[in-house]
Amino acid sequence: MAGHSKFKNIMHRKGAQDKKRSSLFSKLSREITVAAKMGLPDPDANARLRAAVNAAKAQSMPKDNIQRAIDKAAGNDGENYEEIRYEGYGPGGVSLIVEALTDNRNRTATNVRTAFSKNGGNLGTSGSVSHGFDRLGMISYAASAGDADTVFEAALDAGADDVESTEDGHDIWTSVDSLHEVAKALEAKLGEAEGVKLAWRPTLKSEVADESVAQTLFKLIDTLDDDDDVQTVWGNYEIPDAVMEKLG
Repeated sequence: MAGHSKFKNIMHRKGAQDKKRSSLFSKLSREITVAAKMGLPDPDANARLRAAVNAAKAQSMPKDNIQRAIDKAAGNDGENYEEIRYEGYGPGGVSLIVEALTDNRNRTATNVRTAFSKNGGNLGTSGSVSHGFDRLGMISYAASAGDADTVFEAALDAGADDVESTEDGHDIWTSVDSLHEVAKALEAKLGEAEGVKLAWRPTLKSEVADESVAQTLFKLIDTLDDDDDVQTVWGNYEIPDAVMEKLG
């Protein structure tokens, strides 16, 4: 998705992933624990857990941390995370979907609402923007997995619906129902994916050509991303390259 990959680009340029490694590990651990609680604590028998473990490995999360997060699920340590989705509008009328895993719904709602209101946006009601997105499966590979043609052929053979390749990597799209089946077929051809998850793909993109609006939008996304409860922020924004260069 253009908005999502552009966001990955700017995050990479700012070196934010390294700066936020401990926060990132916390989010990955939380997803692993939730996935292990919802099914078997065995990645081979639990598709969501396998995807979470693969995502953690792709970020060089230590094996001990991964195992601890899995063990936490079996330990019944009192942490019960709830999955919540928030929807709202960012600067320039951009649609945003925020996915969170929280053990305190009130805290998360307050933090998300504050982030929106302080950064030129406003939180909407459930369903206010998600109608402009398709709920799909997304399998992500690094650019090193192969060139665009190689990945496209592999995705076609695996039964994927669409592929988007950029210099940063490849996003392969499937229906929700066939996500793990396609991921398994791709793994045989391209190796382990960097990410296998359910995603929100916009049906229409919203171009943000104004530099100051784009800056405020990224500040909002950064603020949301800094919150430990927030797992992913999806958007329908598309930033022209000329504006991206000024922001970079």
